[in-house]
Amino acid sequence: MKGVYIFLANGFEDIEALATRDILVRGGADVKTISINDSKEVDSAHGITVLADMTLTELLKLEDSKTCTAQDMLIFPGGLPGSKNLGECRELIGLMNRHYSLGGAVAAICAAPNFVLSQLEGIEKATFTCYDGCQDLLVSMGANFMKKPAVTWNRIITGRGPGHSIDFGLAILETVCGSKTAADVAAGLTLPCI
Repeated sequence: MKGVYIFLANGFEDIEALATRDILVRGGADVKTISINDSKEVDSAHGITVLADMTLTELLKLEDSKTCTAQDMLIFPGGLPGSKNLGECRELIGLMNRHYSLGGAVAAICAAPNFVLSQLEGIEKATFTCYDGCQDLLVSMGANFMKKPAVTWNRIITGRGPGHSIDFGLAILETVCGSKTAADVAAGLTLPCI
């Protein structure tokens, strides 16, 4: 799937989805939010209703890519039950695996590595981070857990949790738009350059 997409399910973690989107938009990325619901409305874990750009059904009708690059990114916020809902969506898991097999990149934060990325073909050797206590499944599969704000491993980016959403967003932005753009956005946020 060509492009940058953030997938939202009811119960998504507000900061992880919206701060990541904000960082990407500040860097000039064309990012779309995708609801896995039948409607574009998605309720966050903390009671905010967000209107996504399109539904997963609409996105799947556009899917026609034969190749992808690391700049084509599927992003999965955490939160409960949001990340669990993403992981239970068969169409989304199928899209993720097709996208990755064609050369695209994926990113997940908090509990989403456990519920979503654990279903990615080839995840067994990955180095990742996630919310404390959500690492056991991936570790049991052979993946290497690191307690870092964000980890980039090949075409997989993972983030630790809500407090690390900006680091996660900047890691994605660096992959999508380059290190200079990520450093400029970090500086604009009065953060140290990455």
